Amino acid sequence: MTEEPKGFESEPDVPSEASDEQPDAAKDAGAAEEAVPGAGGGDAKELTALRAQLDQVRTALTERTADLQRLQAEYQNYRRRVERDRIAVKEIAVANLLTELLPVLDDIGRAREHGELVGGFKSVAESLETVAAKLGLQQFGKEGEAFDPLVHEALMHSYSPDVTQTTCVQILQPGYRLGERNLRPARVAVAEPQPGAGKGDDDAAEDSDVAVDAPDDEETGGPDQG
Repeated sequence: MTEEPKGFESEPDVPSEASDEQPDAAKDAGAAEEAVPGAGGGDAKELTALRAQLDQVRTALTERTADLQRLQAEYQNYRRRVERDRIAVKEIAVANLLTELLPVLDDIGRAREHGELVGGFKSVAESLETVAAKLGLQQFGKEGEAFDPLVHEALMHSYSPDVTQTTCVQILQPGYRLGERNLRPARVAVAEPQPGAGKGDDDAAEDSDVAVDAPDDEETGGPDQG
């Protein structure tokens, strides 16, 4: 039986898989190093794209905000127009109603002047006048006020030495207004200053001046004295 020579040891068997792992690890490390610069470039492009999208969103938001403000302004103008038209329609309706009631108010006024406004008729008449006043009806026209063709209608004309301008001396029918709207002018009799009254006064003044100057000539004695 032969013996193996001593002094030589057999090398342990190394699995082939272990030897293959080292090159693979090196490959993975290299691949990671190569991927890092590429990954940075991709992030920059993505960031640029996001910024562009953000700018687009901001632009769209600004446009939508402007559109909303314009629509809100148009709506406010529409509401004001509707409110103004509503008030105008209401005023016209009230004015038409009160205009139809003016003859009734004239009859009530004549009855009051003749002392016929008594009893239940008086209560009804006062209630009607109160309702008309609540609706905004105002009566105007007084004796002694200056004639104004915008609010007065002259039905009678005369001359009087007691006035210095065209004056309403008699109210034949009162006028009525609703706010700034005249429903009916006041129908009046007017008087103007007497023609020639001012001229007569001037002549009298001139005569008085002559009378005052006359004694001065007598005191001097005239040209024949001396």
